[in-house]
Amino acid sequence: MIPTGNLSRELKDISDKIIAGARITDEDALLLFEKGSPGFVGSLANLLRERKHGDITYFNRNFHIEPTNVCVFSCNFCSYSRLYAHRDEGWELSLDQMMNIVKSYDGKPVTEVHIVGGVHPKMNLEFFAELLKKIKAHRPELHIKGFTAVELDYMFRKAKMSMEDGMKYLKEAGLDSLPGGGAEVFDTEIRQQICADKVDADGWLHIHETAHRLGMHSNATLLYGHIEKYHHRIDHMRRLRELQDKTGGFNTFIPLKFRNKDNDMSNVPEVSVAEDMKMYAVSRIYLDNFPHIKAYWPMLGRQNAQLTLSFGVNDIDGTIDDTTKIYSMAGSEEQNPSMSTAELVTLIKQAKRKPVERGTLYNVIRDYSEIDTKEIETNPLLN
Repeated sequence: MIPTGNLSRELKDISDKIIAGARITDEDALLLFEKGSPGFVGSLANLLRERKHGDITYFNRNFHIEPTNVCVFSCNFCSYSRLYAHRDEGWELSLDQMMNIVKSYDGKPVTEVHIVGGVHPKMNLEFFAELLKKIKAHRPELHIKGFTAVELDYMFRKAKMSMEDGMKYLKEAGLDSLPGGGAEVFDTEIRQQICADKVDADGWLHIHETAHRLGMHSNATLLYGHIEKYHHRIDHMRRLRELQDKTGGFNTFIPLKFRNKDNDMSNVPEVSVAEDMKMYAVSRIYLDNFPHIKAYWPMLGRQNAQLTLSFGVNDIDGTIDDTTKIYSMAGSEEQNPSMSTAELVTLIKQAKRKPVERGTLYNVIRDYSEIDTKEIETNPLLN
C-alpha cells in the first residue's frame, strides 16, 4: 500500500510512474530524496523489490581475506589503512598466512572468499596471481571475488599492463568476479576532497566494463552520508545505470554508510537511520536495471540491516565470520562481525522474509524458509 495522502502533484506523478514500471529521471530521484518521506519512498521501493524477488532475501556463506591494511593512498574517510611509510602499524599477510585462512575453512560449506585490502607496493600483480592459483589448486569450486578497482588499477600500472591484459591475466589465474569497492563518489570535486590520489571515476568504470566484457560479473558501491549532496549520489548512480544498460554485468548495488571514527573526516557527523533507509529505497527505485540491492550488515548493524528489508533491499550479504576489519575500525555497529547461518536465517525470518542461501552469482543453494532453527544449529552442513 503506497501512502498517497497529502502528496504534492510532483510526488504523485513520480509514484504513478514507478507503479507503472517506468524509469525515473534524475529530477525525479532528487525530489524523492528532498521531499519524499521515508515511509513513502520505502513503500515504492518495497513494491519494486517484491515485484523482482517476492519475499526472498538472499545471503551467502563467505569469508574475507584482508591481505594488508598498508596502503600507498591516503583517503580522508578511511579508518582502516596505514600509509606505507608507517607500515609497522599495520599488517601484511604472506601467501602462506592467507592460504592458512583458506585451509581453516576446509570441510565447511562456504562458497566464496572475498579478498580486498590496502594497496601495498610489494603485493604486486604476480603476488596476487600466485595467491589465486594456490586457492584454486586447493579448493577449485570456491568462488574468488577479489580486488577493488583501486587495487587493480595500481597493480596493472605497476606491471605496465593494460586493463584488458591485466584482467585477462587475473581471470586466467582464478579470479571469478569483482567487488564494488573503491567507487566512493564519482563526482570529481568530491573525489578531490576525500580520495584525491587514487583511480578516478572513469578508471573505476573502465575496469568494471572490462571485467564485464570478459564475462565476469561485479558489484557496485556508493559511499554516502559525508560531504556529498543528493545530486552527487544521483550522478553516481546514473553512471552506474548507464554502464549496466551497456553490459548487464553488475549483480548488486551496495550503499555504504560513511563512518567517522578515527579518520580525517571525524568532524563530519554521520547521517540518521531514516536517511540510511531513504538511500536504500531511492537506490532500488533508480537502479531499475540492477537485479539486487544489498545491505552490508557489519556496516549498518544487524537491526538496521533487518530494517532495510522493507526499503528495497533483497540481500543481506553473508556469514562473513570474524575476519573483516574495514568497518569495525571505522566505528560501525558491529565490532566483531560474525553471524552463524542460523542467526542470519532468524534475522531474515523476523522481518517476515524468506531466507535463501545463494552463490556469488545468485544461483540458489538452499531455501531455509521451512527449516527449523534448531535443525540448522545442530547440522554442520546447514550452519
